[in-house]
Amino acid sequence: MSQKYKNSNLALNWRVGFHSTQSAEPESWFPATIPGAVQLDYARAFAWPPYWVGDNFKDYAWMEDAFWTYRTLFSKSNLTPDQQLFLISKGIDYQFSITLNSQEIYAQEGMFKPVEIDLTAFLGDSNDLRITVFPAPKSQQKTRDKSQANQSLKPAVSYGWDWHPRLIPLGIWDETCVAIVNKIHLKEIDFDYTLSDDLASADVTVTAQGSHLDGCLYRYRLIHPGGMCVVEKEGMAFDMLQIKYQVHNIALWWPHDHGTPILYTSELEIWDHHTLIDVDISKIGFRRVRLVMNEGAWDEPSQFPKSRSVPPIQLEINGHRIFAKGSNWVPPDIFPGLITSERYEELLDLAVEAHLNILRVWGGGTVNKESFYKICDEKGILVWQDFPLACNDYAASTAFLKVLESEATAIIKRLRQHPCLVLWCGGNELFNDWSGMTDQSLPLRLLNSLCYQLDPATPFIPTTPLMGMGHGHYVFRDQPRGEEVFQIINRSKKTAYTEFGVPSPSALEVLKSFMPEDELWPPTPGGVWEAHHAYNAWQGNTWLMQDVIEFYFGACDNLEQLIEWGQLLQCEGYKAIYEEARRQKPYCSMALNWCYNEPWPTAANNSLLNWPLVKKPAYTAVKQACRPVLASARLSKFIWRAGEEFSCHLYILNDSYETLAGGSILAELVGDTSLELYRWHYPVVAPNTNVAGPIIRTKLPQWQSRQFTLTLRDTQNDQLNSSYRLILAPCENK
Repeated sequence: MSQKYKNSNLALNWRVGFHSTQSAEPESWFPATIPGAVQLDYARAFAWPPYWVGDNFKDYAWMEDAFWTYRTLFSKSNLTPDQQLFLISKGIDYQFSITLNSQEIYAQEGMFKPVEIDLTAFLGDSNDLRITVFPAPKSQQKTRDKSQANQSLKPAVSYGWDWHPRLIPLGIWDETCVAIVNKIHLKEIDFDYTLSDDLASADVTVTAQGSHLDGCLYRYRLIHPGGMCVVEKEGMAFDMLQIKYQVHNIALWWPHDHGTPILYTSELEIWDHHTLIDVDISKIGFRRVRLVMNEGAWDEPSQFPKSRSVPPIQLEINGHRIFAKGSNWVPPDIFPGLITSERYEELLDLAVEAHLNILRVWGGGTVNKESFYKICDEKGILVWQDFPLACNDYAASTAFLKVLESEATAIIKRLRQHPCLVLWCGGNELFNDWSGMTDQSLPLRLLNSLCYQLDPATPFIPTTPLMGMGHGHYVFRDQPRGEEVFQIINRSKKTAYTEFGVPSPSALEVLKSFMPEDELWPPTPGGVWEAHHAYNAWQGNTWLMQDVIEFYFGACDNLEQLIEWGQLLQCEGYKAIYEEARRQKPYCSMALNWCYNEPWPTAANNSLLNWPLVKKPAYTAVKQACRPVLASARLSKFIWRAGEEFSCHLYILNDSYETLAGGSILAELVGDTSLELYRWHYPVVAPNTNVAGPIIRTKLPQWQSRQFTLTLRDTQNDQLNSSYRLILAPCENK
């Protein structure tokens, strides 16, 4: 981004107030924090308790239907003839108008299109700048749920979900300032390139739009990450400037588990005579991404009349087919204005630590702030970006299509510069009966068209799941059928598992942070347990599912026991799904659980991390299951009986592009005693390949312990070691 705003921001005191109609004046004003949200400002002003405690969030319901006005007063700046005063905002949520000295100077619907307004011509000696935010958009008033968002780009999750309360943020949610700007300045800068077939060189075009650049000089440099300047250009500048060059011997950008995410530095300077006026400095990664057919997918359908096969969902990065191991990213907070680059970095560090190489930014939430994508660039995390559409039939009204085009254009132009971005998706679950859209729906045709026009090198799919892909299941044991995740995943055949979940109770420290002591035990429907999604959140008794926990372990005597046992089910369930998806490679190419993080503290949920940054045991289990190379066991069930035949199928899973030397795996059962099952001498494992080993069978001992563990231990390389905790029930005829 251009540096034109640096050190030139006015020191402003913003206040905010609410009113019932657009033309009314707030009865009172109170301090506003920017970025933030009007709800947070009001709660702070009147000393409300935290919104995440108990059911306090319900007190905010009226705020979604009010008008809110931000106001700041300032004197006319001493501008030189070469300067202008701009209002710059990266995000105002959601529909708003801007007035200066009682004159409307701008209006917009949409929270993702940035605002950049020249205020100079409207200035007086004293100035009253106001931003009025309209009530939350609602297509109808009858049903208070996500369907109210079906004619807006307002994130549908805010209207209530099975892990998110109904609490609809409004206000200035991203960086915003009033700044003195040189009349000569850069505007949009775009970096585009085409890699050669051998990926060794690129034809590059840098396009810059500017103001009053005619007659100025530009200087451009491309700097290798090692510090060496590999391209240097200069010449006369114009308001529409194009710089073309070739770069050779390129160091490619890779996801972190397949190489180094190498970033070059692109520097564009604008000089007026001998004075540096403006400079843009950005990080650039060279990589090629393709979405190709999964291996074996062309074989389907197998009989005539043949029609379309399942669509491609195999990611190919720089010619390497990548098994995408990741998670679904949801907003890290109910209020996006609270999310900082530090919070993003902490969460993304944990994703790398867990060997996750992709995050799907889910379409029910917000498009993240710029720092999220910059950090993903730096850390080598692939990003699948949904547009903010989810689980609704977005009717193609003229007004909606206009807003969609404006918002999507802004999103694409901002994100297309990032090497981490590898997939555009129209939105979440739009081809299902609860949404009712198809690939002929005009909003999806529009999104496809915009992605083709503005970012043709990045793949696009209309929604997820598509034919051949899977969403679900989201429980450890399907109670009506009595099936466990083991049976469900083992018989599945999907090109990608892009959502699946296993719930568990949250950590005790998390529960105590928002729940009254007298409600902690025993858990009951209604009250805070239900308000924080333990009951009646999705289907039946989700997400706590105490009946499933007690089916395996017996009645729980205390909360600590319930948490421990429920979290054990989540650990083993997630390991089973991730590892089986990997075993189904190369036909299967992705495994992304639902979900990675959460926006507020839940009582029970499918997430790996509790809000704001508390690891569940399942995080560590997924970290083990997503190692690039590991020994793995396919199991048919979780609960076994003493005296029955135990069986497991051994594998070596290798997602890396390194050859794994042969070795020896010792399989053991550990209960009251240790029982050696088998020593498998596995062969050399080729890059990005799995090796199936033996099926082991043995009669289970009459151990007294109710739990036992299958361990797989490599005698030479303990980084391959794996273990699986299982339940042992007494013999049926005992």
